[in-house]
Amino acid sequence: MPSSYNGVALPAGGSPITFQNGKLQIPDNPIVPYIEGDGTGRDIWAASVRVFDAAVQRVFGGKRKIHWYEVFAGEKAFTRFANWLPDATVDAIRDLHIAIKGPLTTPVGGGIRSLNVALRQLLDLYACIRPVRYYQGVPSPVKHPEQLNVVIFRENTEDVYAGIEWEQGTPEVKKLLDFLNNQMLAGTNKRIREDSGIGIKPISITGTKRLVRMAIQHAIKNNSKSVTLVHKGNIQKFTEGAFREWGYEIARDEFRGQVVTERESWIIGNLDQDSKLTIEQNAVMIEPGLEFAAEAFKRAIYDEVKRCLDTIYVSHGKGAWKKKIMINDRIADSIFQQVIIRPSEYDILATPNLNGDYISDACAAQVGGLGIAPGANVGDQHAIFEATHGTAPKYADKDVINPGSVILSGMMMLDYMGWSEAARLIETALEATIQKKLVTYDFERQMQGATKVKTSEFAGHIIENMG
Repeated sequence: MPSSYNGVALPAGGSPITFQNGKLQIPDNPIVPYIEGDGTGRDIWAASVRVFDAAVQRVFGGKRKIHWYEVFAGEKAFTRFANWLPDATVDAIRDLHIAIKGPLTTPVGGGIRSLNVALRQLLDLYACIRPVRYYQGVPSPVKHPEQLNVVIFRENTEDVYAGIEWEQGTPEVKKLLDFLNNQMLAGTNKRIREDSGIGIKPISITGTKRLVRMAIQHAIKNNSKSVTLVHKGNIQKFTEGAFREWGYEIARDEFRGQVVTERESWIIGNLDQDSKLTIEQNAVMIEPGLEFAAEAFKRAIYDEVKRCLDTIYVSHGKGAWKKKIMINDRIADSIFQQVIIRPSEYDILATPNLNGDYISDACAAQVGGLGIAPGANVGDQHAIFEATHGTAPKYADKDVINPGSVILSGMMMLDYMGWSEAARLIETALEATIQKKLVTYDFERQMQGATKVKTSEFAGHIIENMG
């Protein structure tokens, strides 16, 4: 491992995090790279790092300490190195395994479209993890925000975010249109307009299964009750529909003893209630209108019912299925309604990239907004914890922005490192500070009787509330 990156030496007192025997090895004095962030990132990071250090010191009394190591991306990197994302920055995060970052600007004028997306793809951080829960006292536009408590696992490397597209009017898009219209769509009544831009939406078995696998593993570790596959498979049958099918497939193949699908629960539950139920009667109960279906379809449903009962009734029957993790699916547009009117029914959402982008922000809006929405980009060996909001440059260096997103992302990082005692201290102290109505302007203007405090002061109150 190099002793420096971007010309900056590694901290002398720290040790690198390593990956051995399939697991990250976290020393008591880990070196953790950080990207300060652009715009308001400077104020947010200065406040957040004080909170992290105070919590670690309070819990571990000096036996553990994070040695922070600055790496560069965004405007600061461009100013110093004429490069928005230096190779050395990516190398440092790759070598040191865990990092945290503030918000980054999107470069203007070509090149990298998004620094955040570039980091995810270069380090294969295939899961964007967004926990969304309510903290007492946070202003909310819904009546019962406390009923929403979900963790969103968003596939992070594929879908429309793969960046495979061609601009309208270019020779490249004309070539693609000719191929699609004259070969792939020949003989059909479908045709793409000649003045179109074209984007490609790849969704793979590999990308889907590793994402859903991580979501189910999280559910098992945290005693979650369900994992919901969110998709638009009723329209996009071979991409998002495939995401649904592959998600169910890995659940059954790799976690058979710990999960039950929603449809399996109906079949098993029907037989639990009436032990004399025939295969055909059970099939009609799970597939209304089956009696009017074609014979081949009927036979397929009968086979499904028989296969389910032959395979798992011994292990899942007689009510045992109720203690398993429920694997179900919901159409993407439906889930936006569900998380508002029936939020308590959902635990973990596993989604393709675009769906996850939308639903994570929609959920965050119910519990305080992006200002306190944490996030992580996680792969098999690497993780970057990050602010989920933008840079808000008009508020830069004014010490007014809510630092909650980075603070709670740091809490996630401490949990990921196994330093959960420090994570819980941060979470408890932040909630106590909000309940005392000592908040930044975004919350203060929505809370009666609140005191508006600066970014730095909010961090100070959190530290005071650590006890």
